[in-house]
Amino acid sequence: MFRIYILLLFTFFFFHLHASGNITKYINMKYAYLSYSAIFIFALLTVVQAYDYFKGSEESADETCCDHDHEHEKDKPFYQRWLFYLVFGFPLVAGLFFPVATLDSTIVKSKGFSFKPMEQIEAADHYAQTQYLKPDTSVYYGKEGYDELMEKELAKYASKQEIVLDDAQFLKGMETIYDFPGDFLGKSIEFDGFAFHGESTDKRQLFVLRFGIIHCVADSGAFGMLVEFPEETNLQDDDWIHVKGTLSSIYYQPFKSTIPVLFVKEWHPIDKPKDPYVYRGY
Repeated sequence: MFRIYILLLFTFFFFHLHASGNITKYINMKYAYLSYSAIFIFALLTVVQAYDYFKGSEESADETCCDHDHEHEKDKPFYQRWLFYLVFGFPLVAGLFFPVATLDSTIVKSKGFSFKPMEQIEAADHYAQTQYLKPDTSVYYGKEGYDELMEKELAKYASKQEIVLDDAQFLKGMETIYDFPGDFLGKSIEFDGFAFHGESTDKRQLFVLRFGIIHCVADSGAFGMLVEFPEETNLQDDDWIHVKGTLSSIYYQPFKSTIPVLFVKEWHPIDKPKDPYVYRGY
């Protein structure tokens, strides 16, 4: 009977994630069909398990069958039976009763905010690193395929002097800018994000970031760029703002690297979006 309840709760759990909208906190919605499939699979397994259970109850008059089933269950050590229920029960308890945490600047601080130049990124283990500033999807393509993809993305922006990186374009746009910074120098860029001060001693500088999900929350990163205001601001970490300015580059001492910087001309505070994450489109 416990198995029926567990399968039923898994069915409800995945349904609840979609109904509440919290599924976007875990996966890129491009793959939502997988979690939708899970709802139907768990529902089907629940029906099958319930059918077997109640069918077995109806046939309990068959002494041989009944004795065999009980002996089979008793053969299992007590700890194995409860370990089985614990393994499947814990994610249900955590998912249904623990609050859904939104990634913010505390995650950036705890994991160590850094930026690696392209040559270091290529030599590193992509799967073992948290990505910052530049989204890097090259690991999912061959070199030629990735270069061709980024050239196509660059062509979309080549004739534009003003570029708006909305939610749909944020990750692709940032990746293109970091891959071809010279092609964007002097262009107007605008986007939303949360403030993060980093290690800069210049009170006019801070990073404006968005947490992005490439496939799922396991490969998420804090993406965006350094911005410099005309004068000091009173912005705190996690304050949400909209910025617009001219793209240039700067040698950022804490990273010991030259990185893109947006010299801000216009900005204003905004409310935290209902969905603070951005997702990689393909």
